[in-house]
Amino acid sequence: MNDASGSDLNILRNRTWDELQVGDSASIERTLTLEDIQIFAALSGDLNPAHIDPEFANASRFQGVIAHGMWGGALISAVLGTRLPGPGTLYRSQSLRFHAPVRVGDRVLVRVSVTAREEHHRVRLACTCTNQHGMLVIDGEAEVVAPTERIERARTALPEIRLDVRGNDGLERLLSHVRPMAAIRVAVVHPCDELSLAGALDAHGSGLIEPVLIAPRAKLEAAAAQAGIDLAGFSVEDVPHSHAAAARAVELARDGQVEAIMKGSLHTDELMSAVVSSSGGLRTKRRISHCFLLQTPAYPRPFIVTDAAINLAPDLEQKADIIRNAIDLAHVIGVDVPKVAILAAVETVTPSMPATLDAAALCKMADRGQIAGGVLDGPLAFDNAVSIAAARTKGIVSDVAGQADVLVVPDLESGNMLAKQLMYLGGAASAGIVLGAKVPVILTSRADSRESRIASCAIALMLAHHYRTAPP
Repeated sequence: MNDASGSDLNILRNRTWDELQVGDSASIERTLTLEDIQIFAALSGDLNPAHIDPEFANASRFQGVIAHGMWGGALISAVLGTRLPGPGTLYRSQSLRFHAPVRVGDRVLVRVSVTAREEHHRVRLACTCTNQHGMLVIDGEAEVVAPTERIERARTALPEIRLDVRGNDGLERLLSHVRPMAAIRVAVVHPCDELSLAGALDAHGSGLIEPVLIAPRAKLEAAAAQAGIDLAGFSVEDVPHSHAAAARAVELARDGQVEAIMKGSLHTDELMSAVVSSSGGLRTKRRISHCFLLQTPAYPRPFIVTDAAINLAPDLEQKADIIRNAIDLAHVIGVDVPKVAILAAVETVTPSMPATLDAAALCKMADRGQIAGGVLDGPLAFDNAVSIAAARTKGIVSDVAGQADVLVVPDLESGNMLAKQLMYLGGAASAGIVLGAKVPVILTSRADSRESRIASCAIALMLAHHYRTAPP
């Protein structure tokens, strides 16, 4: 018996008809990833929700996403075409029987073995796929025509494939979703540079907001002139400086004259000091916190990172409010039962790492009904929170791992770095919003794109309409 499993992976060598013997075998191993399923669906056009819709798949008899059956069949073809008999092989027929599903994170051993040599260089091979537990998931028989000439070639390097599950229409889909909602009045605080002024007026042009521009009139008009923007028809409130602009915005929100506040060209601390002031009238029983709503090509759904902008080093009770705010946002954007991953460097509770102790306590608070509306798990390292395969490899059994809707970070520094890495290196589209006050606060950065500013206003619009019937 000759096993070709250990051949040089950089060289493709075939086994000719004259060399083949009954009992010869070859194998490969592959670990199924979510990207494998998505690529196979894109190539085949098989969009069965059992393979690509986690919500549908979780409610099915399989209780989770499974691979297309022919993904395993394709791996059998790969062994026949590259290992045994190898290059030059002609496929004649293949029978397959499917015994068990293959799930994300499963490691599948694919083996073919020669069972018969027939006339006209035909060869029959038994084909099996078994998972990491030794369970048979697929078996069958292949008939091929074996090559008669020796072929040996360097393996071709394939281009890297990167899935853009977000597509190019994420903002358009968001705007389409909120289009039936009437625009809201928004206090735009000190929009005295081109970026913040243009961002507010772009959101107005998209039908999202009716801006009230609060700033020193001379500075505002100078910024408008420099940007070539006509302020005719827009409501302007003249105030002496940025502090006064923030205070006036809070006053308008407290009195119900605006339904949201939008940051302009002033520092975040200056605006938020006015919002959280005990005399401002916008505080609620909740701790104020920030949520980044992100969507990246590497993850199959939008998700929230919190808190990356307001709370520097939150304690346990503050983290509980951060989670409650994020759950509320998830509900507003259409996630009925958000899955909340509480992040730490490791997935085990370790007394020397306070973030893991907080995570465990927060999960127990959820068990006791102190945090409601979502499913919590933690501590979870980042890879386990977003990758089912990573979680399976580490033996983590969780309703959250690998499919989190909310990522709760230990502190502002780690959250800010995580969010910006996802944006700048991970190609994530983003929106930013502050929750916990009586009105949403649109907190954008000078570095944010036009799309990010508009998306943030769209999220504020959804929250403001929600607050009309369910005030925070």
